[in-house]
Amino acid sequence: MKVLVTGGQGYIGSIVAQELMKQNFEVEIYDLKNQQDILNEELLLSILKNKKIEAVMHFAAYIEMGESMLNPTKYFENNFLGSAILINSMIKAGINKLIFSSTAGVYGNPERVPIKEIDRKIPENPYGESKLMVEQLLDYYSRTNDFKSISLRYFNASGATLDKKIGENHQPESHLIPNVIKAIIQKKEFKLFGADYPTPDGTCIRDYIHVLDLANAHILALKALINGHKTDIYNCGTGKGYSNNQVIEMIKNVSGNNLKIKIESRRPGDANELVADSSKLQNEFNWKPQYSDLKTIIQSAWQWHTRQ
Repeated sequence: MKVLVTGGQGYIGSIVAQELMKQNFEVEIYDLKNQQDILNEELLLSILKNKKIEAVMHFAAYIEMGESMLNPTKYFENNFLGSAILINSMIKAGINKLIFSSTAGVYGNPERVPIKEIDRKIPENPYGESKLMVEQLLDYYSRTNDFKSISLRYFNASGATLDKKIGENHQPESHLIPNVIKAIIQKKEFKLFGADYPTPDGTCIRDYIHVLDLANAHILALKALINGHKTDIYNCGTGKGYSNNQVIEMIKNVSGNNLKIKIESRRPGDANELVADSSKLQNEFNWKPQYSDLKTIIQSAWQWHTRQ
């Protein structure tokens, strides 16, 4: 089967593309780095048809929650409108299988932890809202067309491939683990946003999932669609949360380095605690995280950032 991976040169997309090829899928990459804009319907349709694409994995999105509060138009245009253009192009090309990269950000501040897929969704920022809008669009398309999708709500994707070839390095970088590691390497002060959250140590809590476990979830979801699975949504997390302080301590232990920290005010749009109930994914797809203990995540990230 030939799969189009949008955003296939990004952190998660490139790792999923690599894992797909290991399982004998043919992969076509569509990415801004190749001047391939998700808003370009003519180009999308041409590639979908000419490359004989049979399924799509959609990662092409802006992901910074803080930036989305400052520039919501950028997020609604690229993340929502771009997805609508992609879906419409797929239907025109006769392609009806999509794996969508969603986010735990759709929940906002959850009513309970761990979070189930059926729980209320009140995003705290335009990033989460734009992803929720795509999920709703996909639900309508599945009802009105022969179009099936699986949306995977990521919690905190993290870590690097064990061969040290691909790791997390967004520009600019907004995620905790790479930013702490960079601060240690560069011997700089680290700015921690918020130490007054209603959590045991005052820092926000997140569920970290290793990117290889996340990639495996994508491939299992695609195989399910190939075998006739209906449109559905799954949480991708481990069910265990770590505070920012706990993550920082683990990075200090793994690296053998200390770190000077400056406490800043909270970033707008950050939820207090996001931890997944991923039992639905585990039960229906027989998915089990293999690399998502915090030490393995940090070790793989540290080894990638310090590779020679």
